[in-house]
Amino acid sequence: MNFEHSDKVLALIERLAIFMDEYIYPNQDTYVQQVREMGDAWTGVPIVEALKPKAKEAGLWNLFLPNSDLGGGLTNLEYAPLCEIMGRVIWASEVFNCSAPDTGNMETLERYGTEEQKREWLDPLLAGEIRSCFAMTEPDVASSDARNIGSTIIRDGGDYVINGVKWWSSGTGDPRCTLFIFMGKTDPDGANVYRQQSMILVPRDTAGVTIKRNLPVFGFDDAPHGHGEVVFENVRVPASNILLGEGRGFEIAQGRLGPGRIHHCMRLIGQAEVALEKMCKRAQVRHPFGKPLADQGVTRERIAESRILIDQARLLVFAAADKMDKVGNREARKEIGMIKVAAPNMACQVIDWAIQMHGGAGISDDFGLAYAYAGARSLRLADGPDEVHRDQIARLEMKQYQ
Repeated sequence: MNFEHSDKVLALIERLAIFMDEYIYPNQDTYVQQVREMGDAWTGVPIVEALKPKAKEAGLWNLFLPNSDLGGGLTNLEYAPLCEIMGRVIWASEVFNCSAPDTGNMETLERYGTEEQKREWLDPLLAGEIRSCFAMTEPDVASSDARNIGSTIIRDGGDYVINGVKWWSSGTGDPRCTLFIFMGKTDPDGANVYRQQSMILVPRDTAGVTIKRNLPVFGFDDAPHGHGEVVFENVRVPASNILLGEGRGFEIAQGRLGPGRIHHCMRLIGQAEVALEKMCKRAQVRHPFGKPLADQGVTRERIAESRILIDQARLLVFAAADKMDKVGNREARKEIGMIKVAAPNMACQVIDWAIQMHGGAGISDDFGLAYAYAGARSLRLADGPDEVHRDQIARLEMKQYQ
């Protein structure tokens, strides 16, 4: 494994870093102020919208889309350091059209969509004209096992009729979210439990789609992105909206969730780096009991341990990305599972230590650490909880000895 960045990637890193220094970091307070002042928090934030054309002009648009002429044409390994840089500021990835769940949905449409589906939905997503949602998790079942999904997609002549309730459906609060990729069962009683599920495209304005509520995360509403509980009641869409065909839902999910998981981990490393920077700065300016925090042994231990944990996670992400590029997402599923456990746990620990070093200020909104922690902690559940990934890792590990 060679993790030395190519000249192409080094050039992109430099351009992205310059863009972040010029436009993103100086506007962090502007973003917060605009969100607070907006009469409707569930709309696009002006500073983000203003920066998108600049990102396009800088050639920093759609970098996430691997091995494609439609995006940056980067491999997962090449994209990794760029995603980490974007992740340093929670809202930055949208500026570059590289934010979840749109990234996963765009990859899904590019891989599995028909030419007509791509024209209708992928093209405006790639242009940043609309946003989208991935509707998989349900409130009434243990959705960590997708075989439990109770929503149905039943054929009726030239249409499919959809019924079910989804929640933690990211992006539903944003009025620009015009497309749902919905996972449900087309063959609920099928003998093969892995062929019961399918995915289908549902326009947001279809009759029977009701956004019941937006779900807070540790009290943060996460506006304007948000996560919603959505009711689908006798929602009728054309049969041509099915993705790849009936019974292919699990196959699509595996292809979609692998890159999404690694993107989350890359961004979390960026968040952890920021938390460590804040920790180091705070340690030198706060003087409890007559000496700076930096002189306390426990402070140095936590700073050292944070550096170790971050670098371990980064190398693990690079290794997973490299394997995905070389042998595909399915063959790299153990490595993907490993980083999905390691990165959120690492970020939670590093951010928690940073909060502790900031005292009461750490749990306020002043330093962004509380919001960062809420996001990191939620990712120990999103895209599969730790326990499910650990179980799969263990089974794959033991398989070689059977």
